[in-house]
Amino acid sequence: MRRHHVQCLLMGGQACVFYGAAEFSRNTDLAILASDENLDHLRAALAELQAEVIAVPGFEIEHLHRGHAIHFRCRHPDAAGMRVDVMSSMRGVAPFPELWERRTTLETPDGTVCDLLSLPDLVQATKTQRDKDWPMIRRLVEAHYFERPADPTPPQILFWLRELRTASLLIECAARWPEDCRQQAPIRESLRHAWAQNESALESALAAEEQAERLRDKEYWLPLKKELEAMRRAR
Repeated sequence: MRRHHVQCLLMGGQACVFYGAAEFSRNTDLAILASDENLDHLRAALAELQAEVIAVPGFEIEHLHRGHAIHFRCRHPDAAGMRVDVMSSMRGVAPFPELWERRTTLETPDGTVCDLLSLPDLVQATKTQRDKDWPMIRRLVEAHYFERPADPTPPQILFWLRELRTASLLIECAARWPEDCRQQAPIRESLRHAWAQNESALESALAAEEQAERLRDKEYWLPLKKELEAMRRAR
């Protein structure tokens, strides 16, 4: 992707590994800029990977704009069997130019440079109806919290208050930064229970949050799934 100048960001399970929440993943999930020029670069990269579309929808820019994922399987001997999934628009996630501006760039020990979704954007993108995603969100935010500096920045504190899903840690945050917690409570109802140090009520509120997000994701995908079914029938 870098060799062909594809503007893309690693997300999914492989991005979670970089952020310290290890998950085994056979897929490479990418958020990409859905522009004609960038898709030309992507086609060149996929050609080198000998990658083919393996499901509906086809590789068309309008499908990306609609919010569909496009799935490829690589045939190149160095990447045989690797699946590459690309998306451009996701529920509750900012447009790609904003994602790109706040991306995380890391370098691996062998010198490979990787551009990732920022941690807050990755957490938001992981809020789906799938059972496996919610323990991952919890581990991602926990890992970030446990690596906190002695003097965390206001954006870091805000991220923990808005995204921690571990009741005991959320109560700890509320005690450490009570004024920030008070300001965020109208946005996140569960913080009222963290403020009151009511762990039982907080656990129930966190479960309700998760169920509400799952439902929103299900409703978001309902028309897109109907489109996919129509494409399968047509094919």
